[in-house]
Amino acid sequence: MQSVQLAFWVVAMLVALALLFDFMNGFHDAANSIATVVSTGVLKPQQAVLFAAFFNVLAIAIFQLKVASTIGRGIVDPGVVDHHVIFGALIGAIAWNVITWWYGIPSSSSHALIGGIVGAVIAKAGPGALIAAGLTKTVLFIFVSPLLGFLLGSIMMVIVAWLFRRSSPLRADGWFRRLQLVSAGLYSLGHGGNDAQKTIGLIWLLLVASGYMSAQDQSPPTWVISSCYIAIGLGTMFGGWRIVRTMGQKITKLKPVGGFCAETGGAITLFLATTLGIPVSTTHTITGAIVGVGSVQRASAVRWGVAGSIIWAWIFTIPASALVAGVFYWLSFTLF
Repeated sequence: MQSVQLAFWVVAMLVALALLFDFMNGFHDAANSIATVVSTGVLKPQQAVLFAAFFNVLAIAIFQLKVASTIGRGIVDPGVVDHHVIFGALIGAIAWNVITWWYGIPSSSSHALIGGIVGAVIAKAGPGALIAAGLTKTVLFIFVSPLLGFLLGSIMMVIVAWLFRRSSPLRADGWFRRLQLVSAGLYSLGHGGNDAQKTIGLIWLLLVASGYMSAQDQSPPTWVISSCYIAIGLGTMFGGWRIVRTMGQKITKLKPVGGFCAETGGAITLFLATTLGIPVSTTHTITGAIVGVGSVQRASAVRWGVAGSIIWAWIFTIPASALVAGVFYWLSFTLF
């Protein structure tokens, strides 16, 4: 009886830790949703975070749980997962998020979590416990999502420039200040739909590993889904102002038309990935789209040194969070 109670409180603690990660994901990645709309002056920061948080949570009614299924069943063998693995994965992801938030580096919470899961599983069972197909497509989209964001952002910018070639800059600016509310809302939908599901998938793994769910269950409980969407929405409401400045101003100076094109290109990428069940980085996606928009204006409009430092953070995210996760997997045996 005592061991059952202990197991319950360990699971409850890990669920709370997962929701904390989800909150931090929203906090950390709020910049992705609102950097352009704030930096172009369309919304004030306080308005923007409420706006983005609303659409983060609204995504619960739009997207199927395909990304959650990939995280829960498609990256590692669920049979090797236990509470020590989940603890190591979460600490690895949270630690990397805190470090990159502190230094204002827009890294990927998504890939920090995936790196954490991979590192903890390897520490327990070796690389043989990884599922190559799911991990390969996730790693592949580290490169595909920013490139697709870049391509779509560039194309949108070219199309808009052609359509509004006869309009005065003032009139075009007025139009795109309104249209950017639409594009920011769509991007926030994509952010919530893809990112909240990653934590849903992790809690799903935990509940199956702990015996509170069957491996044959096709979806997690409603309370898991709702709490994860609410947690990421609350995180977005508190925002990540250090990263907003990097995303909205340091990479390239954006006007409303550029913000609209970047957000629309990023939103299309996120909608596509979520529909296919691929956990992608909203950070990678919007950064690629912002660079694409800036490069259409002129190559010198992009601060390539800043973009380069962000790319290095992307490269290190999975191995760095995996290393921390592996260490904390072993340390967890001294805790519970």
